[in-house]
Amino acid sequence: MSLRTLLVLGILACIAGWWFSDHRKGPQAPAAAGDLTLECPLPPRVAAGDPPLQTDAPGQLAPFALRAATLTPLAGFSVDARVLSRKDYASGREADLSPTDLALGWQRMSDDDVLNALAISQSGRWYHYRWSDQPPLPPAEIVRSSANMHMIPGTDAVARALAEVRADQRVRIDGWLVEAKAGDGWRWRSSTSRTDSGGGACEVVYVCAITRL
Repeated sequence: MSLRTLLVLGILACIAGWWFSDHRKGPQAPAAAGDLTLECPLPPRVAAGDPPLQTDAPGQLAPFALRAATLTPLAGFSVDARVLSRKDYASGREADLSPTDLALGWQRMSDDDVLNALAISQSGRWYHYRWSDQPPLPPAEIVRSSANMHMIPGTDAVARALAEVRADQRVRIDGWLVEAKAGDGWRWRSSTSRTDSGGGACEVVYVCAITRL
């Protein structure tokens, strides 16, 4: 058998392998960071149109022991908001838990007239906004009515739902604000305030349910 024939057969074998592989199916939803045997209880839910609802974490609620880190619940969290932007991450320690950040806006930060006057983007686990002349809302209202949130999917169903979320959709997200701790001392702690900004102001959310509204 000639060298040329061998090369052709090798190429055909590679093509056949690709054809029957999972790569041909396109991008897949990220897997949940958790152990699917863990219970992911729902906190009290926010009323439609209200700002995010933060509630005390029950004393009997145990930490969520995941593969990448243990999540200690700091507060129950439920938000009904418009997705201002989404950003996916595949590298970095945080990506082992959270494959996606959602920049969310509620109340007047979900209005078209307001958002049309803002340029919104995400990078480096941050959410950025700017305006050309005058802000469409007082800056303090922008801060308390929007946030960048790190999503940790609690189940594969949540991970699949999160993969389908797009900018401009309205969603309700129910879960827990958490502090992640790994055995080597690494930590990642959620904000528990809607009025902070800058470093440490993002919410780290262990998501038990996500619904597109």
